[in-house]
Amino acid sequence: MNSNATIREHLEIFLKTNHMTLNQFSEISGVNSGTLSGTLNGSRPIGMQQLDRITKGMGLEEGYFYDLYIQECFVHSGPDWRRLRPFLYRCAELDKVEYMEEAVNLIMDNLSYAPLLFELAEQLYHEGRLIAARPLYRCVAESEKMQHSERLALSQYRLFTIGLSKDQMSNLALATQFEFFVDRLDEPYQLDGLNDLINVYASLRLWDKVRTFAEQLKLKAMIQYELNKKAKVVEHTSKKQVLFYVFYADLALGEVCYFYEEYGEALQFVDSYADATWVTNPTEEENVVIHQFAEWAEGNRYLYELMSGKTEVIQYYLNYISKRESEIFPALCAIVTAANRFDINIDLVLNEYEPYIIDQEQNSRIGKISEQYTNDQYGALLINLGKYYLMRERYNRGYKAILNGLDFAIRIRNKDGILDCIKEFEKFRDYALEEVKLRYSQLIQEV
Repeated sequence: MNSNATIREHLEIFLKTNHMTLNQFSEISGVNSGTLSGTLNGSRPIGMQQLDRITKGMGLEEGYFYDLYIQECFVHSGPDWRRLRPFLYRCAELDKVEYMEEAVNLIMDNLSYAPLLFELAEQLYHEGRLIAARPLYRCVAESEKMQHSERLALSQYRLFTIGLSKDQMSNLALATQFEFFVDRLDEPYQLDGLNDLINVYASLRLWDKVRTFAEQLKLKAMIQYELNKKAKVVEHTSKKQVLFYVFYADLALGEVCYFYEEYGEALQFVDSYADATWVTNPTEEENVVIHQFAEWAEGNRYLYELMSGKTEVIQYYLNYISKRESEIFPALCAIVTAANRFDINIDLVLNEYEPYIIDQEQNSRIGKISEQYTNDQYGALLINLGKYYLMRERYNRGYKAILNGLDFAIRIRNKDGILDCIKEFEKFRDYALEEVKLRYSQLIQEV
């Protein structure tokens, strides 16, 4: 495409080259001949619908002229929201996010566009066009960074959730950026935001951060729960029931104690989210939450007792997970860790549940544990499996698990996981075959 020519000039060249009249092109493109005439003589601005029809009539791919459209409509003339909004939305439909970024960068310094961009971003977000919404939220956040507005805080929250991925270093940067805005959100969004921060920081093993935000979540959720009860509010705008966040805060605090090996304190938090006697007249949805946390409490009670040295509860734990498929994966993570700590033979368990070791997805009836946290658990499981087999001189299986764990940790940029794998491999390096050492060296080069 000749970038020096305008869209009108491209159309003129096309008509001349193909010996076509305006009426003939009008029939092909579906654009009124009068509109085409006005477009060619410059008396009528090109609308998005006409541009797409003209492009199709010329046999070109959708969006072919969008870069020129930006120059003609938003650079050389002042941006008009009546043309800018349809352009942005159409780009979102076609996944041409690069053009959206180029267009919004032109208006970033104009605060009057922030409310309009935010409204469109929210529409795209709720339509599931998350990647397309991101440059709009970014523009709002940049434009209003000195305004301390609710719109700014919600834009930062959207950027945080949209940006989360398997890349743990990226997730850390996103969480660090967002945590300064969580208190500026409206209350229901605060509960969601705190919950998401807890999950991300748990996946990064930053347990002091988890404790801080779990304590905030418990306080805010309890206040919101009491206010809702007094106002007899049934509907809620947070992602989950407010009661879920009350219990989830205690569950997160129990996890903090667990990873600090404070098992007595962890069990106290289990008792807290297992007890729903204080909940008055629970709704049907709240009963689902109560039942789910009662199940989690039973499983976590076995887990914490097992890790405190009560190895006799393993069979009870296995009986528990045999009826609850969603609990198998986290239970296996714990059982393998306990086997290494207390020198327990769990070969029969590993043989029975091997398919679940491959599948790190964990689902429940009221939502999936965060992908980031589950990924961290899966990486730790591979390392502990490798350690289990290597300690029992089953080197082939041990090295396979360790190297798979290293590969996985590299892919999700899990610094702690990478270091753990290197530490375990180096302990047993002398027993490794040359091809195993070669794969290890290749993975280390990726680090």
